[in-house]
This record gives sequence, C-alpha cells and structure tokens, in this order.
Amino acid sequence: MSLFGAGAGHVAHHPRREPELDGPLTWERVEAVFADCEDFSHKEVRPPHWETGIRVCWLGGMVRSERLNDYVLRPLGTVDIPQGKRLTRALLDGGVWNQDAREQTTLDDTVAQLLEGSCALFLPDGVITCSVETEEKRSVSEPENETETKGARDSFVESVRTNTSLIRRRLRSPHLKIQRHVVGRQTRTPVELLWLEGLTDPALPARIARRLDEIDEDGLLTTAELEEYLTDPRATAFPRMLFTERPDRMCRGLLEGRVALLIDGLAVGALLPGDVSLFLKAPQDRSYHWLAATVLRVLRYVCVVLTLLLPGFYIAVAEFHLELIPTSLALSIIASKQDVPFPTAFEVIGLLVAFEVLQEAGQRLPKTIGQTVSIIGGLVVGQAAVDAKIVSPVVVIVVAVAGVAGFTVPDQDFANALRLWRLLLALLAALAGLFGVTVGAALLIAHLAGLEDHGFPYLGPFGTTGRNALEGGPVIRRPVPEDKLRPTELNTENWRKRG
Repeated sequence: MSLFGAGAGHVAHHPRREPELDGPLTWERVEAVFADCEDFSHKEVRPPHWETGIRVCWLGGMVRSERLNDYVLRPLGTVDIPQGKRLTRALLDGGVWNQDAREQTTLDDTVAQLLEGSCALFLPDGVITCSVETEEKRSVSEPENETETKGARDSFVESVRTNTSLIRRRLRSPHLKIQRHVVGRQTRTPVELLWLEGLTDPALPARIARRLDEIDEDGLLTTAELEEYLTDPRATAFPRMLFTERPDRMCRGLLEGRVALLIDGLAVGALLPGDVSLFLKAPQDRSYHWLAATVLRVLRYVCVVLTLLLPGFYIAVAEFHLELIPTSLALSIIASKQDVPFPTAFEVIGLLVAFEVLQEAGQRLPKTIGQTVSIIGGLVVGQAAVDAKIVSPVVVIVVAVAGVAGFTVPDQDFANALRLWRLLLALLAALAGLFGVTVGAALLIAHLAGLEDHGFPYLGPFGTTGRNALEGGPVIRRPVPEDKLRPTELNTENWRKRG
C-alpha cells in the first residue's frame, strides 16, 4: 500500500518480493542472474598449493581494472593458506588487499554488491565480495545556476560520496551525521540524510528517515520523485524542499537546524523543511554588506508582489475601474487602445501566455540559440505586434515588468508557482475586477498559511513573535556579529549560535 494511504483513484503497488532473487548463493545461480549481460565478466584464479580454483566475477564499467588486478587478483595468485584454516577467513584476514572485503550469505546481497562496483570471489567454503568500484565522475566545477562573486566556486556533482566530502570540508564537526538509505526497486539509488546532532530537532530526521524507507517506487531518477513523497499536501504549486547545487548553501541550512538530502546521480542537494523566506533568500545575501543585502531582499519581496498583482491590477483598472487612475494616464491608455480590436483582458492574458511560451522555448534550446529566441521574441515580435495594432504598448510594458520582476526570485520552483498564480489572478481580474484580484490574493494567503512541511508552517517566519522578531525577521539581514539566534520555527535544540 502507498505511503499516503488509499484514496480516490489510488492504485496500490504490487507487493515487494522478499527475497527478490530466488535460489541458493552459488556460482551457477549468479551466472544465471546475469545471463545475456554483456558486461558480466569472470575469471578463474588458482592460488599456489590449492587444489581448487577461485571464480572471480564482476561487471565491466562498474569496477576499476587497476584495483581489481592489484588488490584482488594479484594477491590471490600469491597467498599462502595455512593448513586447517578456512579459506574464507584467510582471505578476510589479509589474503586480499581490500578494506571492504566482506563475507556474503545471501544471493540478494551478493548481486547488490556486484551492481555497486564490487567483485565476488566464490570459494569452496563461502563467498566474499571486495569493493573495487570505479571513481569515474565529473570533476567539481563552478555552479551554473547559483553564481557567486565573492564566495565559493564549487558545486555538487553526481557522486554522492564526493558531495558528502564537500560538506565535510566545510562542516568539520563530529556532530554532522550522515545516514544512508536506498530508494527504488530497480534503480536502488543511494540517498543520504544529513543533520547536525544536538542542534536539529531530533524528530525531524527520524520522520524523514521513516518516509524514505517507506518509499515504494521502481526508480528514483529526478528530484520530483523524491519531493512528492517526502512532502504533503501535493495539491500545491509551491515547493517545500529547496534544491541547491552549492555546498556552502547546504551547510548554511544545516547550521540553521534543517535536514539535507543528497541523491546519488543528481548534482543537487535538498534542504527541508522549506518556507517562503528560504526560497526568497539568495546565496549572495551572506556575502554582501548587510545593508545592501537587506535592500536587495526587500526589493525581492516588492518584485514578488509586482509579478503577482501587476497584470491583474492593470486588467481590473483598465476594464472596470478607470476612475482610480489619474486623468492624464487614463487618456494615454485610452489613446493607445483606440486601434486595438481586442479587450484589455485578452491582450494581457494572451501576452502572458506568449511570454511563458518564449521562456519555455529559451530554456529547452541550447544556450546560444535560446538567448537568440528570447531576444527575437521579446523585441522583434513584441514591436511587430504593437505596430500591427494587435496589442497596445502599455500592455507590453505591464507584462514585461511583471515578467522581469519574476526573474528576481532566486528559486526557480518558487518562481514557477508565482507564474501560475499570476495567470490565475489575471483571470479573476478579467471576471470581477479588483474584487476578483482581492479574492485571489486572499485565497493565495490562505493557501500559503495552510501549508505545512513536517509540522513546520510555510509562513512560520512571518508569524514569529519570539526571539527571531528581535533580529529583524526573515526580511532584514542583520550584521553577522548581531545575528546570534537560529530560526524559532525550526524548534532547534540549540537555538543560540553563540553567546
């Protein structure tokens, strides 16, 4: 049964087989499991003075040849086993030069080790696996989406162990805990849970660990497949997990009392629980002077209001409440619309949709072509539409300001949610004017106020009246010497950063 229970239209997962592979742990059975697998390789080695040989098998591309040859095959050709000692025990005690040599007793565990980059040694009295995995991976490079001018220039890669090392290099604390989970029946993707013991609310990592273990899916290949299992309710466009490619940003979240997730194969990490203020903080805020960072943060909140309300407000004023604006501006708007055959609501909503199409096209195409499409679409097509009297110049300005204001949001997932609500508010304005905009804004606030992530309210930072209110709340970035308290809403065990 699904983690979240049965509901309308719910289809339960088929039951998990335990064990997944039938049969005894024998060479013949392992060979049958990897039948028709071109990358399955094996070799027989006969140590001196041994009556029987040792079958060694591995998966090509998953192991490093030098390690296999130097630390497994070569020692096997020279090892001298004392009389009366078990062969398995002799190899575990130093017969092979491998720090991760372990005896296996089940077929499932042996196959799992082979798939993770180990080789298997089939002895007359047991089976041993030795880790000889390859370390082929993309080198650590600069972040592409979260650029920094005065901070660190490294970003996460697809290797989870490399990513944990990037965290350890910054958080050299013995209280940093890393817990491993495996998600996906077929992909068996390693997911590692990180938190600071003695600082993070202990119920939070325990709850997330339980949910990770209860995930029952065929595979974990994208971030949404993890987010939609770990957060609820799902009927919202707003993200509850912050995905970042910067190790320093993840360390900052851990120091606040949040929990982090690293997924093998994905070059991003996740922080949770998330709230509105977390998605509106840029990584550069801690690098700039506190006054400049505060002004930029306030500007960001103003841009959020602009991108949400400006198109709907313009529709409401131009269609229903023209008397609310100055006479000269009203005359200018009327003059610009004289030869336009479409109503204002149709113009604005049509341009918003066209803006989304251009933005989507720019993201899907290669970078150089995408930038060209955006320029052509924004300048040439927009100017041509105005000259052809299809849209008025004021509508183009309103939609352009709303679109550019949305680009100031640091998190792309949060910006996507704002884009959806911007279109919804424009539709409500077309139906009921300012009353529709007001109702839509009230619904948005009520929706955000009703969201919770693992018991932590989504608008928690804005409803705080305790110790965090003394330090300026989520908008003002206090000077570092005066920033002494962790967020109240996270229920951290140690809420003081220093004396």
